[in-house]
Amino acid sequence: MQFKRNPYYQYFCGYSNYMPGMPCNATELVHFRKRIGVKGFNLIFKMSVALHGKQAQESSVLIDTTVQEKNITYPTDAKLAIKIINRLNKLAKRHGIQQRRTYVKEVKNCRLSIRHFRHVKKRAKAKKALTRLRTIANKLIRELQRKLPTHSLFETYQKDFLFYQQVLAQQPKDKNKIYSLHEPDVYVIAKGKDHKQYEYGNKVSIVSTKDNNIIVGVVSHDKNIHDSKTLDAAITHANSNRTKPIQQAVCDRGYVGVKEVLGAMIILPKKALKRDNRYQRDKKRKLCKRRAAIEPIIGHLKSDFRLSRNLLKGQVGDEINVLMAACAWNLKKWLAIATIFLFWQKLGLFFVKYLRFFAALDKKQFC
Repeated sequence: MQFKRNPYYQYFCGYSNYMPGMPCNATELVHFRKRIGVKGFNLIFKMSVALHGKQAQESSVLIDTTVQEKNITYPTDAKLAIKIINRLNKLAKRHGIQQRRTYVKEVKNCRLSIRHFRHVKKRAKAKKALTRLRTIANKLIRELQRKLPTHSLFETYQKDFLFYQQVLAQQPKDKNKIYSLHEPDVYVIAKGKDHKQYEYGNKVSIVSTKDNNIIVGVVSHDKNIHDSKTLDAAITHANSNRTKPIQQAVCDRGYVGVKEVLGAMIILPKKALKRDNRYQRDKKRKLCKRRAAIEPIIGHLKSDFRLSRNLLKGQVGDEINVLMAACAWNLKKWLAIATIFLFWQKLGLFFVKYLRFFAALDKKQFC
């Protein structure tokens, strides 16, 4: 939409005339991204770190984790059951299978009954509607399992049927639940936020330099592991993008239980030790205060660089999205530094010409 509406955007992309359509099909970008792969995006990110030179080689870094939410709707058992029913009906229609019932009207009534699930007087009715939706979905699965072998399509869809049965059988307190049909790798993260109690996506580690705020490492985690267990992968990735190894990492209290990882000392906010002198206490206090600098970096990554909602598919999409967001952050910082440098360079050249001009005038006057 931005390309269609904004002529300046089109001019920046190299078009001399305004065009109302899109320059290419969206699937071409998907195929291009797949050809590059995670290794290619890692090389691009490494280049963005190398542009900053010595500023990216600081011995002390800041590390924190955040949630990269996936592009899925808020998951409920009723939504998943209705989606399964719709998929099964579409499958039967595509292959010309005559069904006994499609349950379209009944599903609509069940959906209406489930709307007021939290209301005390309507909770029993909502539970019955959810049970009925699961029953309908299982009926349709069994019907297709009986009729598909005659079309030689049973083996093609058997994996999907088993997946649907797993979704329908899961209970509220089960572990490793499936929250989305098109993104089954999504897991739930509870960060204790008041405005958003649960987030559905994957956990991401961010490593930035202490003084210059350059992101030197990012890692996407496939499982919801404790923050202290993410340090190994985060520091390994950061060291692979630098020439000097990390010596000191400042983290928050969520990383409690770890003192050293891959030769890097882990500093956490805690009470001062009795053996520490005044200088050591002040130094640790300053480091722990500086740790908060990574929070606005994460905020900008989410609001400005598309980390808040990941639109790319699968675990590979999770890795690519966070790499590109961090790369964009580094390039923006480098462009800001380059712009300031060029401005002062032009200003210096102007003053040099100005002084030469007046020096030549003075010579003519004395002559």
